[in-house]
Amino acid sequence: MSKYSQITDYLERFLDDEVRKTGIKKVVIGLSGGLDSAVVAVLAQNVYKDNLLCVKMPSHYSSQSSLDDADELCKEFNIKNITASIEPMLKAYEELNPNMDNLRKGNFSSRMRMSTLFDISAQENALVLGTSNKSELMLGYGTLYGDLASAINPIGDLYKSEVFELAEYLGVSKSIIKKPPSADLWDGQSDEDDLGYTYSQLDEAMRFYVEERLSKEEIVKKGVDEVMLDMIISRIFRNHFKRKMPIIAKLTSRTINHDFNYPRDITL
Repeated sequence: MSKYSQITDYLERFLDDEVRKTGIKKVVIGLSGGLDSAVVAVLAQNVYKDNLLCVKMPSHYSSQSSLDDADELCKEFNIKNITASIEPMLKAYEELNPNMDNLRKGNFSSRMRMSTLFDISAQENALVLGTSNKSELMLGYGTLYGDLASAINPIGDLYKSEVFELAEYLGVSKSIIKKPPSADLWDGQSDEDDLGYTYSQLDEAMRFYVEERLSKEEIVKKGVDEVMLDMIISRIFRNHFKRKMPIIAKLTSRTINHDFNYPRDITL
């Protein structure tokens, strides 16, 4: 089996097993027309068929090409989908807060989408699948209680460059694979412009630092840009709180997430 054949098989088994443990049979995904949500949607469609619902949540900042790409993906893979626009909510909040900068607009948009998605999941009695990749999670490039929120995340241990390769294997359309990564959070927003480097450059450095656990000096000797590496290391540690559950002040002998640490799927 090829690398991505094995990964696909494992992730589909993972999704089936982890959802089945909960007793819930349906899943929902926020579908943006971007790479990550497309990959998760195809994996989930292979497992859940009609028990998958993809939700498109455009705003007035969403590009038409992203909406078209989402529609094309759903048509090509026969994915059940609906549209739940966040535009009215976002416009109303912008009118109340006319001085919002792009970061605030982006964070608010992301949280409105996740609030919408979790409400639909309650309506459908479904679990929300996450679409954040390892590059984003390590760098903290995501919104807490926004796009970082989910019940189960199948691609959180795949770097962005690996998600591109998995998308190729799964047959995701070239229009999604080839376009510059963007969450469409504001006009002209680009992930790689925000980060200052390409995902290929970032992922190479993170593999050395995170997977191989090389020192900064060893990584620089391999030709990695030192300024970029400093930024990566700073972001990894500065944003660690986004990768953890909220810290609870310890007052008793058995405190949740301190010494009351049963497995997530424990049963009586």
